[in-house]
Amino acid sequence: MNSRPATRALRPALLLAFTLLATAAEAAPPTVQDTMAQRMVACAVCHGPAGRAGPDGYYPRIAGKPAGYLYHQLLNFRDGRRHYGLMTQMVDRLSDDYLREIAGYFAALELPYPAPAPATAPPALIERGRQLVQHGDAARGLPACVQCHGAAMTGVAPNVPGLLGLPRDYLNGQLGAWKTGQRRAHAPDCMAHVAQRLPDADVAAVSGWLAAQPVPAEAKAVAQPPAGNTLACGSAPELGGAR
Repeated sequence: MNSRPATRALRPALLLAFTLLATAAEAAPPTVQDTMAQRMVACAVCHGPAGRAGPDGYYPRIAGKPAGYLYHQLLNFRDGRRHYGLMTQMVDRLSDDYLREIAGYFAALELPYPAPAPATAPPALIERGRQLVQHGDAARGLPACVQCHGAAMTGVAPNVPGLLGLPRDYLNGQLGAWKTGQRRAHAPDCMAHVAQRLPDADVAAVSGWLAAQPVPAEAKAVAQPPAGNTLACGSAPELGGAR
């Protein structure tokens, strides 16, 4: 018996079946897991993959920052103490508990830092930045940055961030925002008090030195502030503040 006519008759039916299967596969919605990692993909548009930092030098790294610090910054954007419209729109309807969950997610990420960009400022300016970071300026009433941010400048848990691994433009922008009142924190606002005593040249010196420093392999925030710290910060009770 010749089976070719029957085979030829099946071909259109098989083609139709395969077409219907392909169409159904294309129409089926993709499966998306409801995890914090998936929800936070939107943050990568500005802050880089997994919060490693944006490529333009303005959006900072958030991966590995202390959870309390990240939580306070989310609150500050939501409640008007920091001003950036896109961030405010993203968090203005989120609860305190969900902001804590977001902060905890990014704080737990342990990712390597890239090598710093080489310093481009004059050596005298960079040296002035080192002096201010490590020793402050008593004549101007400026405490050393290490007094709050830790001897290695990797932060103090749970609320004080490290300052290494941040772009110079971002550091300049934030110090400028504190100087002009565009960025605020809970009273007593220690960073505002410090920034307002910094002339523009010293802002450039501090940001230039910090941005040129490599981040140590163990870049986690330390558990205790440096001994002898007396600066009160409202958003960092571990430094003696009220909140």
